[in-house]
Amino acid sequence: MSIAPPTLAPPVSFEDTRVAFASKSDAQLRKVYALFAAMNNGSLVKTGSGLMKAALKWNLPGTKFLIKHSIFEQFCGGETIAECRPVTAELGKYNIGTILDYSVEGEGSDQSYDRTRDEILATIDEAHRSAHIPFSVFKVTGVANVAILEKIQAGQLLTATEETAHARAVARVEALCARAHQHGVRLFVDAEESWFQHTIDLLAYDMMAKYNRSTAIVWNTYQLYRHDRLEALQAAHDVAAEAGYYIGAKLVRGAYMEKEARVAKQRGQQNPINPTKQATDDLYDESLRYCIEHVDRISICAGTHNEASSLLLTQLMQQAHLAPNDPRVWFAQLYGMSDNLTYNLANAGYNTAKYLPYGPVAAVMPYLLRRADENTAIAGQSSREFLLIQKEIRRRKRH
Repeated sequence: MSIAPPTLAPPVSFEDTRVAFASKSDAQLRKVYALFAAMNNGSLVKTGSGLMKAALKWNLPGTKFLIKHSIFEQFCGGETIAECRPVTAELGKYNIGTILDYSVEGEGSDQSYDRTRDEILATIDEAHRSAHIPFSVFKVTGVANVAILEKIQAGQLLTATEETAHARAVARVEALCARAHQHGVRLFVDAEESWFQHTIDLLAYDMMAKYNRSTAIVWNTYQLYRHDRLEALQAAHDVAAEAGYYIGAKLVRGAYMEKEARVAKQRGQQNPINPTKQATDDLYDESLRYCIEHVDRISICAGTHNEASSLLLTQLMQQAHLAPNDPRVWFAQLYGMSDNLTYNLANAGYNTAKYLPYGPVAAVMPYLLRRADENTAIAGQSSREFLLIQKEIRRRKRH
């Protein structure tokens, strides 16, 4: 008996601001409007970032309250997992998942690595208990020494002390993957800088070979602004197909472009970044096509704020006769940004999630300042958010 293909998803419009901002009251929308208006001003962002750093350093009265109820509230879920639960529940009402992202940067000691491991374990346990948390996530540098990771990639011999330290780091990663496998929680391994990314890749693939035997539990991240990342994904697929395990692939454009170019120049090496944004966009879309063509082996999460790539993935799914809620295909955006993508995709039945950073206000500030800088640096992104909010405010006034 033949099985009918799944019903094709309804068209997705990323212009539907009624859906995009359905969760926000008029007062909340005006508050977000004011925040993005400020973030549209590059000089204001630069000045404000400096003032916030200084105020936190000197512990000025009211600083934490002001930050927590402005930029922190827009881009973070809270200071603890418990504080994130109302946000998780609210997103869940709209069939949007939450990815708890512990955004505290490590101190570089074994004690801090152990604390981070324990916090990530707690996010995995929280995901196991919640129907609204489809993934957990961690950075390897949160549980491992960067210098040792870099030394391994460079092919340098480790000292006995470094060998011991690295063994402890691998054990921390193993503990996270084992807990994720035990609970059936998907676990993202975030991408980092190119001069130790290969070490991270190999570690992720070792974990996949062990824990991805029946489904993709451990997922590696591919930064497609690097010209070699599709090749890396293809090679990973071929090894996995031969060895009989599954690949989880989170596709992003990238987060360290200026740093990558600077370090490559300092070291006299080829810049790993694509020469143009168009080249990155083309490689990203080509990678989406590759993943859907190999969806029997590769599960994919499109971590992107790019509307064209998001629309392309919905079209590729329809062409491949994949249901919108096929468990092997996900979309993800950062909390506080691109709600026109997230909410409209979820409304059309696609698997969609928000990255929800959390942690103590002062400790999460480096992340928040990067978000502010990113909104002024990425061409059109801040303006796009601002214009969509304006459009919804006008729509509500008419109705």
